[in-house]
Amino acid sequence: MTSTLSLSELTGDYAIDAAHSRVGFVARHAMVTKVRGAFNEFDGRIKVDGDNPANSSVVVTIKADSIDTRNAQRDEHLRGSDFLELEKFPQIQFVSTSVAQDGEDFALTGDLTIKDVTRPVTIDFTFEGTAKDPFGNVRAGFEGSTTISRKDFGITWNAALETGGVLVSDKIVLEFEVSAVRAA
Repeated sequence: MTSTLSLSELTGDYAIDAAHSRVGFVARHAMVTKVRGAFNEFDGRIKVDGDNPANSSVVVTIKADSIDTRNAQRDEHLRGSDFLELEKFPQIQFVSTSVAQDGEDFALTGDLTIKDVTRPVTIDFTFEGTAKDPFGNVRAGFEGSTTISRKDFGITWNAALETGGVLVSDKIVLEFEVSAVRAA
């Protein structure tokens, strides 16, 4: 049952429940379609200050080798030196630097590190509500996304198409569907 706890009542420390959350991405392929994928292994913690959301914080660490586009050959290419270079850079990390609130919408700004390159990004999130699960845990749900340039993170591999354009878009949409469990 979904409840409507006030933001003040949400105050506390939370762990992201990776089994019920998704960190995904979308890239344009061959200029005509989209390829969707996800990272299957990640963890994160959220500190919510419901009285002063600006004091809230988020840290998320992603195991880059957990990338999954439902195509083993493509996934191996993405893990290699043309893209994520997992041998050198096994993790992707986001550490928030500020949180701004507008009703039930939040702008979460922070430092995203991919391949040892750190850039500021802002992720727009919507608060989806709270629920008490069958085990008595308070859960909070958030959904958000942002668009990044992969070139900003040193990921420049591409292939020209005969018809013009390139095989892989520079712009990548990062998608987040988060179920967070409040610490007891």
